[in-house]
Amino acid sequence: MSLEQSLLGFAALSVLITILPGTDTALVLRYALGQSRRHAYMAALGMISAAFVWGIAAATGVSALLAVSTVAYDILRIIGAGYMLWLAYSFWRASFRSAPGTVTTPGGDAVVAPEHFGKTWGKGFLSNILNPKYGMFCLAVIPQFLVPGIAPLGMGIMLALISNLEAALWFTLIITAAHYFRRWLDGPRFRKVIDRVTGTALGAFGLVALAETRRG
Repeated sequence: MSLEQSLLGFAALSVLITILPGTDTALVLRYALGQSRRHAYMAALGMISAAFVWGIAAATGVSALLAVSTVAYDILRIIGAGYMLWLAYSFWRASFRSAPGTVTTPGGDAVVAPEHFGKTWGKGFLSNILNPKYGMFCLAVIPQFLVPGIAPLGMGIMLALISNLEAALWFTLIITAAHYFRRWLDGPRFRKVIDRVTGTALGAFGLVALAETRRG
């Protein structure tokens, strides 16, 4: 397999994985429709950063630990599921605010400052770095596209960059579309719906992850 064949083959496979609905799409959509494009881009950047870490880990063999250690893999799955459930709770809690940027208190509505971009980036990063399935994908796929004569680390970096570029383009498309339709969908009631739908989706992913851990 030549370098060109490897990169093109991986790009074709990676794009299919990228567009599959998951926690990353749900989180980006929530920020795009519920807060701002900048928040959505920061969440996407956090996810892309974590994906790059997974790609490098797979290339250097760090992810192999998860493949051979059932305990390590289960611990990561439990932590990841717990984090998704916490996100689900936080989005449902936010949906009960009386108006955007406020929260109901015994003394009346209190103003809530917009979420710090660093926190938004962190949520995106953790949602992907605590996703062992993505790590297993990297571990299973990246070695299949290694090219003789090219250092595995260098090849892993190239493949990770391709995957992240596709993810960046996909997230940009999602955020742009969400911003366009937001003109007709903007308003407190719709934002409550978005928070609850996102929270429900993340909660479902978290419960499924916990169930898989118990079966494993």
